[in-house]
Amino acid sequence: MEITELATGCKRKVIISTVEEDDFKVLVKKQYSFDWKSFKGKLAIFKLCLEDEPDKILGVVGIVDVPDEMRIEIKLIANSKENVGKKKHYEGIAGYLIAFVGKMASDKYKRYACVSLIPKTELIAHYTNKFHMVYAGWQLYLEGDLLRRLLKEYDL
Repeated sequence: MEITELATGCKRKVIISTVEEDDFKVLVKKQYSFDWKSFKGKLAIFKLCLEDEPDKILGVVGIVDVPDEMRIEIKLIANSKENVGKKKHYEGIAGYLIAFVGKMASDKYKRYACVSLIPKTELIAHYTNKFHMVYAGWQLYLEGDLLRRLLKEYDL
């Protein structure tokens, strides 16, 4: 898995792993849009870091598995403040986090896998255009060919 450093165009290897207790010290609202510690025990929380800088968290995703619907819901997703907007340092953080959740769903639910999220209104077009998500009223989702397409794009 690689993201692009926008200043240089260089590809940087990333890893995604479970958030550890010490990570909650830096996963604060000012830096990552939410106070992630308040979701500890309520969500499964994963972080994306550079492979050669595993202590530097670039993005975070919190999920809930919904087995009755063969779906994993993304409850929260956030890039670090340096990686949001026109002056962000890296491209591909949110995409890899969404694809990672999609891979988890695909591994567990096979051909019936689905990933969903409830977006902020201003992000609906971004999620549908960039990540192929389908708008379904109040939720966006990925399943079937569109989910496989995203996994292929992110080499997962």
